[in-house]
Amino acid sequence: MALPTGAVIGILGDNLRLRGSVLPIPERDVTRWTEGLDLDRGGATVLYTGQMYQLMPYIERLVKAEQRLGDSPLVRLNGLGRRINRIVSVAAFLGRPPLREREEAARVPRAVAALLREAGVRFGSLFEDDLYSGALAYDLGLDAAVAVQARRVYERLRGNGVRLAITIDPHTTHMLRTVYPRVLPAWDIEVRSYLEILAKRAGAARPVHGEVVLHDSCLLARAEGVVDEPRRLLAGAGFAVLAPQQSGTLTWCCGGPAESLYPEKALAQAQRRVAQLRVEGTECVTMCPLCLVNLSKAAAGELAFRDISELLLEARTTASA
Repeated sequence: MALPTGAVIGILGDNLRLRGSVLPIPERDVTRWTEGLDLDRGGATVLYTGQMYQLMPYIERLVKAEQRLGDSPLVRLNGLGRRINRIVSVAAFLGRPPLREREEAARVPRAVAALLREAGVRFGSLFEDDLYSGALAYDLGLDAAVAVQARRVYERLRGNGVRLAITIDPHTTHMLRTVYPRVLPAWDIEVRSYLEILAKRAGAARPVHGEVVLHDSCLLARAEGVVDEPRRLLAGAGFAVLAPQQSGTLTWCCGGPAESLYPEKALAQAQRRVAQLRVEGTECVTMCPLCLVNLSKAAAGELAFRDISELLLEARTTASA
């Protein structure tokens, strides 16, 4: 049984308002992906992660903790828990995920950085100023907290001289490109997904050497119109793209956004999507951290899931060897 939704939403909203993230994580884990890359601080163009991939190991620990508490008598103390969280973040009591998981969370931002560099794109990083976008709070209707976070993000971007933010996940892309301009009339930062940047520089399709089943992101496909770009990039890397039932702008949700409130329902949704993907093949590609984690968990080893950035980088590395 999950914790009462009101308590969970309250804690997540308080965290965003007070601490700048629904689940504050150590600065080292936010910036781990930048180590050894010799990136400039700020500048006109930056690679902006929005902390989404880095947050995933912590979110998984939070969900497991919620399930344990929901099945115990302590569930009656959820109101006290929120009051305590306003003083000391409950994230401190979850403990850090294993180093292996935190290092894995840095792999996708690193892969994206490598792909952009290979394509000749010059960019910097905001390091600890690379703030969480508030995506989950927006999904939960916490508009006041989102407005506060939007102003924080905007101030950090402008303070670092940013004109173009290259994003790496659908949720951060949607927040910065579509939601923030509604919240902040002064918003003047250009926002592009790295998939859009790379697709403009992609060459001709290579001979096919493999097949992958592509799971489209709901937000990228429906809200941001990014549908052709991942297909063009995969074709350029030599993959035949297989389309499952309900793909493109009609893609099926992985259940991810609901996991922190309704983990059982989210898992059931993911299992239905896995069944659709399984019809087409066993090698699957995602472009969202929530999709990657939730579908992998639902597949229970029956299907293999890769983030598109790592697959593209691996294909290019192999081709140049």
